Amino acid sequence: MDEKTLIAKRVALELKSGDLVNLGIGLPTMVANFLSPGLEVMFQSENGIIGMQTLPHGQVPFMELSDAGGQPIGAVAGAAAFDSAMSFGLIRGGHLDLTVLGGLQVDELGLLANWMVPGKMVPGMGGAMDLVSGAKRVIVAMTHTAKGAPKIVRHCTLPLTALRRVDLVVTELATIEPTGRGLVLRETAPGVSVEQVLAATEAELIVPASVPTMPIAA
Repeated sequence: MDEKTLIAKRVALELKSGDLVNLGIGLPTMVANFLSPGLEVMFQSENGIIGMQTLPHGQVPFMELSDAGGQPIGAVAGAAAFDSAMSFGLIRGGHLDLTVLGGLQVDELGLLANWMVPGKMVPGMGGAMDLVSGAKRVIVAMTHTAKGAPKIVRHCTLPLTALRRVDLVVTELATIEPTGRGLVLRETAPGVSVEQVLAATEAELIVPASVPTMPIAA
């Protein structure tokens, strides 16, 4: 199993029936592929749709129906489309139960940087700032390192997305919960030791006496 699939499968276990969920561009979109059978979740995209789904295999895309990253999507029966003002009203009004976002860095305070690398061309900040500020729960799904450099750091050196602590960080090595006391190591990935997680992490982690193995969706 590749690392992105492992991350998406672990995050999928955090979704509950009845949730209204926003999935960020890239790795987070994979979460929709691993929902438990019978789970009733509605996916929202900030460009203006509730009820989107992964484009069924072999289906010819309807090019006017896309996610926030411009990728073709499908829609479930009863889906609703609306303008971006309504979409961001839902986000800013606190109506999203959960958002899953990618990350460039998360620091010891649980603050996320995920929208810009200085000196790099970016199309804009997108909806990340609103999502981190407005969703009831924020999960960061990202690889633990980038080119060997830790992404869970003492202090973010990249521009922050928001001044709100995220609720959970899932990587291919561990599940980490930012709390008022600091970053707590909740789980290690299958076959990964606590020592390996600590070695790949710049930030200080609070390690409980017992750290279980990360469960993953079937």
